[in-house]
Amino acid sequence: MMLINGVETDQITAIDRGLQYGDGLFETIAVVDGEPEFWQQHLQRLQQGGERLALSIPDAVLLQQESEQLIAAADANIHRWVLKITVTRGSGGRGYRYSEAQTPTRILSLSPWPYSEQQQSEAVTQGVMLHICNTRLGENPTLAGIKHLNRLEQVLARNEWSDPAIAEGVVMNPQGEMVEGTMSNLFFVQNGELVTPELKQSGVVGVMRQQIIQQLQQQGVTVAIRPIPLQQLILTEEAFCCNSLIGIWPIHKIGGISFHAPGPITKDCIQRLKRGS
Repeated sequence: MMLINGVETDQITAIDRGLQYGDGLFETIAVVDGEPEFWQQHLQRLQQGGERLALSIPDAVLLQQESEQLIAAADANIHRWVLKITVTRGSGGRGYRYSEAQTPTRILSLSPWPYSEQQQSEAVTQGVMLHICNTRLGENPTLAGIKHLNRLEQVLARNEWSDPAIAEGVVMNPQGEMVEGTMSNLFFVQNGELVTPELKQSGVVGVMRQQIIQQLQQQGVTVAIRPIPLQQLILTEEAFCCNSLIGIWPIHKIGGISFHAPGPITKDCIQRLKRGS
């Protein structure tokens, strides 16, 4: 089911700036037993992205009402769904310049959960394998961190492999520093220290990434945030990837380098996340 500006439809004008230019933002939210997880954190990131792009974000109450409408219409026997909220700058004429009077388009959809319980269980208990992508991320501090609609880099990176044994891909910047996965954020354990890549020039500041960092900081555990060159994989003892749908997936192999998965720090993060949810 999909709502576009509050109307149940899957049709949108061909001159919408989201379609024409990728001029907009989106959030992907896990819905478990009828409740969107980390709702406030997702709305906060959406609002921050709107401020960065000078894009008016619909009222939070309206977004909540329409989300509840979608969830209420879903099959109650299915316990997990994926809620997607997309906000574009709206429809407009030809050219990059936009009118400040434009009315944003809001699109809310509810989709089936992409992973079976067996897939999720195996990923958490056995770890996953990652491909090292050839596609590099461009650098732009204005767009870094936010979840804008321009996802061609991720599209190209994700289509570098078709092997079902590979769950995700590591994407780097032009300097050869690991930034993120195609759909997730990355964490590494090096010399007993938990480290995650810096995202000031590229990448998405994930809600789950922030949740992990904040929960650990509240308990006195520091997470180092810094550039991580690909060559440092040989110094890595553990690794995991995360996002709002998968939670935390331990990584047992990146390219040709293997890790113990799940390692003790990764296990601790998984348990802390469970207690904090």
